[in-house]
Amino acid sequence: MTLPQNNGLLAALTADELERIQFRPEPVHLLLGEVLYEAGAKLSHVYFPLNCIVSLLYVMADGASAEIAVVGREGVVGIALFMGGGSTPSRAIVQSAGDAYRIPAALVKAEFERYGALHHRFLRYTQALLTQMAQTAVCNRHHTVDQQLCRWLLLSLDCLDSNELSMTQELIANMLGVRREGVNHAAGKLQSGGIIRYSHGNITVLDRPRLEERACECYAVVKAEVDRLLAWSTVSPALE
Repeated sequence: MTLPQNNGLLAALTADELERIQFRPEPVHLLLGEVLYEAGAKLSHVYFPLNCIVSLLYVMADGASAEIAVVGREGVVGIALFMGGGSTPSRAIVQSAGDAYRIPAALVKAEFERYGALHHRFLRYTQALLTQMAQTAVCNRHHTVDQQLCRWLLLSLDCLDSNELSMTQELIANMLGVRREGVNHAAGKLQSGGIIRYSHGNITVLDRPRLEERACECYAVVKAEVDRLLAWSTVSPALE
């Protein structure tokens, strides 16, 4: 199991915070396609990804869905818990399998409501996540499938701190809310240009600078805001 330092929020917890939330995180292995919570469900746990990606999807009445944000090693899945809602209209589904820690919702909520350092950090993370959601909406409305794919690949890679993803084009199309043919065409251009290599559901980014050049402004906006808001995400001595 990956060490807790691999999640920015967990790594930033102090010894006092760890003690108050009775820090006994349950290690879990999340499978591709696993649903952590459905829209409208009461949240029993919050999840801290270590080397996996969780997609937040908005699901329409007819079953159609589109991704509104991704969560990886920088954050937490289940912000509705400490924002006062207790449930959310989105679905959380594992986009890339891997390890995570989960903590009972009641413990995390009690510490959040002390209005201390954890409260402050969680609110800053929530602002970063809202920025990603807003920029995703703008990107989906105004930019091409090629640009959306580049943005999505870059954000996903940041969640893992890697240059590889295990992802089918069909799943990418579902996440972006576009036709599979559009993703096939966009991915084909990236591969023919030597920017990515795609084979049997595995995507390897070969030239990240050129991928960033082909992405729209949306990735840079989200990345800058995450870096600004989560600059405190350094390893805490309490977890060393």
